[in-house]
Amino acid sequence: MEFWLLVVISILLILIFILLFKLFLVQKTAREIEAQFAERLMTETNTLIDISYQDKNMRRLAERLNSELRKLRKERHRFQQGDLELKSAVTNISHDLRTPLTAISGYLDLLDNVEKSEAAERYIEVIKNRTEVLKQLTEELFRYSIITSPEYDNSVELVVVNVVLEESILGFYAALQERKITPNISMTEKKVIRKVNRAALSRIFSNLINNAIKYSDGDLNITLTDAGKITFSNTASDLSEVDVKRLFDRFYTVENARKSTGLGLSISRILIEQMNGTISAQYENGKLTICIQLPDVSDD
Repeated sequence: MEFWLLVVISILLILIFILLFKLFLVQKTAREIEAQFAERLMTETNTLIDISYQDKNMRRLAERLNSELRKLRKERHRFQQGDLELKSAVTNISHDLRTPLTAISGYLDLLDNVEKSEAAERYIEVIKNRTEVLKQLTEELFRYSIITSPEYDNSVELVVVNVVLEESILGFYAALQERKITPNISMTEKKVIRKVNRAALSRIFSNLINNAIKYSDGDLNITLTDAGKITFSNTASDLSEVDVKRLFDRFYTVENARKSTGLGLSISRILIEQMNGTISAQYENGKLTICIQLPDVSDD
């Protein structure tokens, strides 16, 4: 009796061991599938999920995931192709519009020297303003299509941020005077050197200053710290928390910004990220603050 009891116990132990070993293999395979699936989703690769365990159920799961990966890659390729075609179309359209708009502006300037009625002067002024807005919108579209192009040159060099910021502020002297805005500038005397694309950094500063001039209630504060943190802040009573959360979204505009494509801040975000920096916006007590942080040279 004891002999058969030992036999039964031995068989049970063997079965338990086999089941535990099979469970171990299933868990190991599940981890393999999980890791490979996550890797395939994050990287541009044509390889599929491959598992070492030959269990038919796990093989079926791997095949099903591979089938979904193939579909996903096809959709991704179609999206990328469509995105490239859209960017190409935007580039061509904006480029084609620049020449006639410049010509229209030229003819309107010539009309300034022609004698005309008061009503005609008003109409011409309206046309000039609308043409200028169209030129700006076209320029933003063209610039956006360029910086998102794979051929865009975003090479970096060592740049003194203080100098670029000063030049950008001076470039808006007339616009600031026209809006009666006297900027409050607090800039460290220490040279803040960062490895960036100088033209891109200048464009970012220009976009942010221009944005502040357009939508500020009459003030503008610009700071540059020793640590290289750059902030632009201004009172903007027309904004809301929703607006601020979407400020860097492509083509997003606030309700009172009908003359904008909503690309200026989106362009700034793209350029900052291309240089491994960060840009963020906060809205508190009616004041909008946009903060830029560029990586320290030592971080390289």
